Amino acid sequence: MVTAALTAALRAEGCDAGVWKPVQSGASLGSGATDAERLVELTGINELPERVAPFTFEAPLAPMLAAKHAGVTLTLQELIAAGKPLAERYEALLIEGAGGVAVPLSDDTLMADLIAELQIPALIVARSSLGTINHTLLTAAFLRHYGIPIIGVILNDGDGPDSPGDPSVATNAELIEQYSGLNVLGHFPRLPTDVHTDLLIHTVRQSIQLTPIKQALELNGTERQGGKHEHNFCL
Repeated sequence: MVTAALTAALRAEGCDAGVWKPVQSGASLGSGATDAERLVELTGINELPERVAPFTFEAPLAPMLAAKHAGVTLTLQELIAAGKPLAERYEALLIEGAGGVAVPLSDDTLMADLIAELQIPALIVARSSLGTINHTLLTAAFLRHYGIPIIGVILNDGDGPDSPGDPSVATNAELIEQYSGLNVLGHFPRLPTDVHTDLLIHTVRQSIQLTPIKQALELNGTERQGGKHEHNFCL
């Protein structure tokens, strides 16, 4: 949902932004329940879900295991090659991960390996509730171990069950900033089930600091000297 919202907001400001989900699991294309189908529906891009997510597996497992369950052995080279058409088509590409930076993609590849190989920065999307300080600091440390630049953190109020009595929500952002040195770019609120593109755009404008994200896209494009199609980052 956060990936869709950021992509829609960037597009509303005139950026030709696309989205890539290198691998997804837990549902089949055509069910309407996959991330790729929701991303196409909510971002306003004119794209086929199977191009947004070139590798889809039905088993609700980590990508490496879901692929093996389907009789497929993924490789880092295949994952990257499958995303090249999207990278060549859009001015900016938001790349959505699957389960976290330490999730296995293949026998010898984690999500962090893919991010590092692509030479792109990362944006951490973390839950807002109790436990997020530990998870977010560990994620930041893991990314830094790989030398991956971090744009910042977005706290997702809609991730997980409602917890109106959780007192940690009021202080988690401050403590994440204190101990990680990263900026929390905002709280993404819980949205109604009938969410639509305009609501996502409005939500980003009201809740998220979009400027650091746009600056990261511009900087990444400049550093890689790739012209139009090199403005990418991973969530």
